[in-house]
Amino acid sequence: MEYLRIGVEYFKKCKMPLNSGDKLNVLVKWNKGEIITDHGKDYLERIEKYDGFVTIPDHLNYKKVIDTFYNRYEELDIELKAGEFLETTKFLKHIFGEQYDLGLDYLSILWKYPNQILPILCLVSSERKTGKTTFLNWLKSIYQGNMTINKNEDFRSQFNSDWSSKLLIAIDEVLLDKKEDSERIKNLSTASSFKTEAKGKDKVEAYFFGKFVLCSNNEENFIKIDNNEIRYWVIKVPALKDEDENPDLETSLRKELPYFMYYLNLRAIKTKRRTRMWFTKEQIHTEALDRLINGNKTNLVNEIGEIILDDLIRFEVEELKYSLGDLVEKLSKSSIRANTFSVSKVLKECFKIESKNGTYKKYHLTDIPDKISYVGESNHRGRYFIFKREDFISDKQKG
Repeated sequence: MEYLRIGVEYFKKCKMPLNSGDKLNVLVKWNKGEIITDHGKDYLERIEKYDGFVTIPDHLNYKKVIDTFYNRYEELDIELKAGEFLETTKFLKHIFGEQYDLGLDYLSILWKYPNQILPILCLVSSERKTGKTTFLNWLKSIYQGNMTINKNEDFRSQFNSDWSSKLLIAIDEVLLDKKEDSERIKNLSTASSFKTEAKGKDKVEAYFFGKFVLCSNNEENFIKIDNNEIRYWVIKVPALKDEDENPDLETSLRKELPYFMYYLNLRAIKTKRRTRMWFTKEQIHTEALDRLINGNKTNLVNEIGEIILDDLIRFEVEELKYSLGDLVEKLSKSSIRANTFSVSKVLKECFKIESKNGTYKKYHLTDIPDKISYVGESNHRGRYFIFKREDFISDKQKG
């Protein structure tokens, strides 16, 4: 049947063409009067009717109708059958490297247990021709309309109905360098529900089962992350060797999909489930993760250094005294979100400064009507750090 009635609204089943040449199954809201115009009033009685929508992912025992509800999760158009998948094996070994078996476990869990929480998979490399985008396109060819490939602004938009019900949410060339971006992804990666919002509609609380896959050319600070982060699986993908380059790689991978998915469907998962994200922190730890953590730390070091340098020059003093709260406030004004713990760690480990307790003088600019701003000062009490001019201003800057 070409049309459906979900609740009190009518929809038409359509195949929307994509740039890739493929077609995506979509439900387009349709006017009841137009259906009568095209097919006659009696046609309405033949239209399938459901009480509402549900989105329940299942690849092993898929059902389009669950009780009296229409399942929005798409049935996958892949016929599983035995066969060889040499190009796929070679490609996945290139992507996951030494963690190839772990990568197969990730893909197996995604296929067999789509409701299972999984780590945030990040493929990074500053090199070109690595296959990161090809990997996203390959996943898209498997999960079809149940996966979306977004841009940074799509994820940041308040309207999220286009991706909030997907199994896989990929962001290519990701640069989510705001703290709220990282917090949002972290929270969603372990969330069981989420408020979805579309233009012109109220927010709706919905079941959330999405997994994030991020790709970036920036290895050091494409997203905010701290030392104790356990949710990110960061893999540095090397460039493809000249002899391994295949201009028709995506076509070859698509041809092998029925064979690879047949294998994945029968394959036993080797890694035992030990955490709510299945894998332990140690299992998914990589040097690329350490590089990302250190890159974030370096970014905070630079921001604090710039703030101190600017203030030393502005106030024309030999030293400054700031508490952790003072610095967090100054960072916030520069749109850098940090907490007292991370700032304290940077000051002690990178600046090698220990705090002192007592009364300290703090400078500030004060505006007087019709006059140029002048430097004021006020006394405060508590724990503070001392920043000396000689440690931040070079001889050239002094001159």
